[in-house]
Amino acid sequence: MNDDLSAPEAAAILGISVATLYSYVSRGLLTAVGPAGARGKRYPREPVLRLAARKADGKRGGHLAEASMHWGVPVLETCISRIDEGRLYYRGHEVVVLAAEASLEDVACLLWNHARHDYFGDTSPALPTGPFDSLRAVTGAIGPLERAMAWLPVLGHGLATPTHDVDAILRQGPVLMRLLAGALLGTTLSSLPLHQQIGRAWDATPAECDLIRAALVILAEHELNASTFTVRCAASTGASLAATLGAGLAALSGPKHGGSIQSVKAMLDTALAAPSPAQVVAGHFPADGSAPNGYTHPLYPDGDPRASFLLERLSPLSSTVPEASAIIALGIDEGARRGMSPNLDLALSAMQLVFGWPDAAPLILFALARSAGWIAHAAEQIAEDALIRPRARYVGRF
Repeated sequence: MNDDLSAPEAAAILGISVATLYSYVSRGLLTAVGPAGARGKRYPREPVLRLAARKADGKRGGHLAEASMHWGVPVLETCISRIDEGRLYYRGHEVVVLAAEASLEDVACLLWNHARHDYFGDTSPALPTGPFDSLRAVTGAIGPLERAMAWLPVLGHGLATPTHDVDAILRQGPVLMRLLAGALLGTTLSSLPLHQQIGRAWDATPAECDLIRAALVILAEHELNASTFTVRCAASTGASLAATLGAGLAALSGPKHGGSIQSVKAMLDTALAAPSPAQVVAGHFPADGSAPNGYTHPLYPDGDPRASFLLERLSPLSSTVPEASAIIALGIDEGARRGMSPNLDLALSAMQLVFGWPDAAPLILFALARSAGWIAHAAEQIAEDALIRPRARYVGRF
């Protein structure tokens, strides 16, 4: 399908006249396609969208910041996801619509290559399962995220050759995601759909498995958060995809990122066992009125639609566990009383509480799902073929 734009279409996106569009071409800011001297030339859509984004960024002072760099970029451009007016989109597809039926594998292919190729359909686990038992003996009873960080470089050793072939990188993706699933869950390598692998490991019912599927889709990508930026930095150096995913896992493990969910889980667990659960929930909110972990998100001032989606689908399933359901309702109501809506941390912790999944379940879901987005960003950065190296502003003593 030809996705090129006509001159009037390109000019409209850029907010300029067609005459100015032609001047952009003459100045090398855009490239037109078509026979030399022909009328009605076309303009590739993605370069036009990139230039439009740069123009918008310039209004916020982004060009000034970019011009001050000697190399690298302080603002990274991406075609993978966007957050606009409180909604999250994967390559133009709203995530809560995708979550209704899509699998993590479907969404990975969308994020990686506009779903033009089924990377999982023609890829089966290519590595032996034997190393799993040996690695268990060496690493012992460490947490799933730490286990994945330790195992992934070993399990992915056969894939460790750095490459600038983006398609070759993407073809490694399914194997690495399956290896990551085995490392996080402590199970052997499998080609089952990833939500089914999790469901089997946790003895989940079909209804739970479907909610796991939806959660994985919702968690797959979220623009340039700390772990994704770390992944792009690693990929920009030419590191292997296995090493790049390990960098993302390391960033995710911090208490200000993926690790923040532990305090939400602790609050719900404590409230469930307390004689006065309302007091425990209220105590989770700081006295200064700031939002605690589990509530609000700066990118969703009107409420996190991802959390709303999961909590809405959890509600009928939680009715069979009235104690847990009551605690979750307390948490939501207390937040609402303070003008704070739940975010993904609360939604994932609520799911774990209702179903009795392992303590690390929310972080396992997060890490496995986000690997799809990390691979997309690694591939996009490799295609840019540029080292991420912003400059520092020195503020010390002269």
